[in-house]
Amino acid sequence: MILSCQNIEKSFGEKVILKNVSFNLEEHDKAAIIGINGAGKTTLLKIILGEYSADSGNVVIGRDIRLGYLSQQAAEILDSTVYESMKEAKGYLLEMEARIRELEKEMKDKQGNELEKILETYNRLTTRYDRENGYAYESEITGVLKGLGFTEEDYGRHIDTLSGGQKMRIALGRLLLSHPDIIILDEPTNHLDMQSVSWLEEFLSSYQGAVIVVSHDRYFIDRISNKIIEIDQGTSTLFNGSYSFYSSEKAKIRQARINAYMKQQAEIQHEQAVITKLKQFNREKSIKRAESREKKLDKIELLEKPTEVNSDMRLTLTPVTESGKDVLLAEHLAKSYGTNQLFNDITIDIKRGEHVALIGGNGTGKTTILKILNRLESKDGGTLTYGSRVRVGYFDQEHHDLDPSKTIFEEMSDSFPEMNNTKIRNVLAAFLFTGEDVFKNIGDLSGGERGRLSLAKLMLSPANFLMLDEPTNHLDIPSKEILEDALRNYTGTVLTVSHDRYFINRVATRIIDLRNNVLTDYKGNYDFYEENRDRLYLLQHPEQSGEEKADAEPVKQSSKAEYENSKAEYARQRKLASDLKKVESGIEKYEKRIEEIDLEMNLPENGSNAALLTELSREREELDNELLALYEKWDELTNND
Repeated sequence: MILSCQNIEKSFGEKVILKNVSFNLEEHDKAAIIGINGAGKTTLLKIILGEYSADSGNVVIGRDIRLGYLSQQAAEILDSTVYESMKEAKGYLLEMEARIRELEKEMKDKQGNELEKILETYNRLTTRYDRENGYAYESEITGVLKGLGFTEEDYGRHIDTLSGGQKMRIALGRLLLSHPDIIILDEPTNHLDMQSVSWLEEFLSSYQGAVIVVSHDRYFIDRISNKIIEIDQGTSTLFNGSYSFYSSEKAKIRQARINAYMKQQAEIQHEQAVITKLKQFNREKSIKRAESREKKLDKIELLEKPTEVNSDMRLTLTPVTESGKDVLLAEHLAKSYGTNQLFNDITIDIKRGEHVALIGGNGTGKTTILKILNRLESKDGGTLTYGSRVRVGYFDQEHHDLDPSKTIFEEMSDSFPEMNNTKIRNVLAAFLFTGEDVFKNIGDLSGGERGRLSLAKLMLSPANFLMLDEPTNHLDIPSKEILEDALRNYTGTVLTVSHDRYFINRVATRIIDLRNNVLTDYKGNYDFYEENRDRLYLLQHPEQSGEEKADAEPVKQSSKAEYENSKAEYARQRKLASDLKKVESGIEKYEKRIEEIDLEMNLPENGSNAALLTELSREREELDNELLALYEKWDELTNND
């Protein structure tokens, strides 16, 4: 056990945030802390890190355990270039390397016990340097930069020229390179595209240390976690498994609690009915029996009615009319901004009832496509054809459909003038806007509240073709699941842009991937896309094969066995490069020492020192033997690529 939280409690004023939170973390655990917005997840992280003190309870961290933390806010980055900033994260290795070089110099002038002590320190440092991959730290830096979406052209850029999201990625990369015993990440996927998130999943899954992550990205959690720590109404529940396991178990537990509550309520009602009947008999024995039953009833430990935050949110999406079979045909679309061409000659054909997810890297033009389809953005070329009886409903991630100067109530009444006040309030209540909340100004709402209001408007629209741009942004997990269920049951047509892979996996029946200015079609959900991404891409775009091979991203194999083989080969090549570098370093070191010995033996003042010459000759002979072994090893490695 490397970390233990024992009965943690924390309040701010009268507001209780955490109560009785307990869990343990083992050496290689990957734990996800989940809960609704405001549940206390970040507060718990800060208590673990010592930034907040708990009101009661203890955090016990193992001896010599190093913590590394990345918060949601951009960390302080060094005044340097991208590469130098990442290299600074390996400062401890650079210091170790400098010390090793110093010891090598000191050894030249030392003998006897002094030399033995230096050699002992030298061996200890070189062993640790090797263990921490010191001979390959530069390739590790470039691997992390590449995985996080930086190109070689970015390496020399100054940090000040980067966007906020890019700075966050640099902060994440520096943390990963520092190899703490426990990596602690707060919403790490917020500034990453899908490719970078996939790389991060692989990195964390194979990471030798432990990981604690707070995230709303359920697909990410599902891929990396073996423990789920749920914070609900201040208390914690531990689930040993992935997010899918947690979701399944949570549903079973909730259903069991509902069943137990309903059963107890039925038993209480039965007892109360019997007591009433016994009292109606108005006889001494029946009254005594009634009193006896009342005493037993009073002693029953009442079960609380199971509640779930947002369980009252109700979202039903129903098309008023059915569209024709052909919903949308966008042919030969093209769009550029100056010299930046987003896409050219792309075609999208959508049929009635399809649930399509449009995905791609950041900046590829996905949102622009939705705006063009909604005629909110001009196109440079191509045609748009909508089918018969198609009525579009558009969910804009920036919520431009909402007037920030209006109140929630005014927005709804102006958008739907045929609705009376009672119906407006009922609809708003279904989206958790009750009481005086309906008179809040839209400009003062949080991102999640704006999202719920836009969903309320969408529910009331007569649309049979929904276009959704990042609909799960700012929604907590229960709200996302309610939206997913509504869309899964929606009989109309859906086209959505989203980075939420769990959402896509549950909702989409077809995926369109915008990559390298071309669209690739996948008839399936996100899991299907992941399994077949590169195979179907090259199948549909054979002209891209040469360009794709030149890309940094390795092409996935068509079968799991081939994919595992490619991973093994990649690992073998990395080890080979590391071994070769170590051997070459050893050869250089021994050759240098032999030259030094030859110089010492040829010094006139040493000509009559038989003892010294004997010692030097013995050392040279040993070095020659070791050097010969290294030459043979080098030859073996260079012929094994």
